[in-house]
Amino acid sequence: MAHVIDFKTVSTAGLESSPVVDALAGLRANEARYFFNKYKAEFVTTPASESQDRVDYVSRILMERDIVVSTPALETAELLVEGIRWTFVFYQSGLEVNVLYNLEDPKKRAVGFKLSMGMDVPEELASKFKFARQKSKLAGEIRGSFFVIKGEY
Repeated sequence: MAHVIDFKTVSTAGLESSPVVDALAGLRANEARYFFNKYKAEFVTTPASESQDRVDYVSRILMERDIVVSTPALETAELLVEGIRWTFVFYQSGLEVNVLYNLEDPKKRAVGFKLSMGMDVPEELASKFKFARQKSKLAGEIRGSFFVIKGEY
């Protein structure tokens, strides 16, 4: 069942099995706040078991870099704003993967990785990416990285 994420009252609903549940919930709320402030769009998540197509879509794109996420997906979200398809997958480990896919400009397509505070860099990403740090009132410290998408999806 889909639910709108409230960034004013952070909820852990849907993420309870994560060892960094509070930080992951803060990361998810941080995304909700971004989309509300920038686009006035609601950030709606769906359990991964009900949105396997989104998990598969993100997994296909990650294969450009031979990346297979080794932890179960808990939730997904997808938004279409200003010609950009945003797809998010929140994983049990505390990892968030987001795909920014500009429908009109192939040069503006990327995959972003965000690590919840308290989690280690996943083995599948450690040797391929360096992570920058960012402070967040909702998520504490977020570590992030990205790569540019080359293929068509």
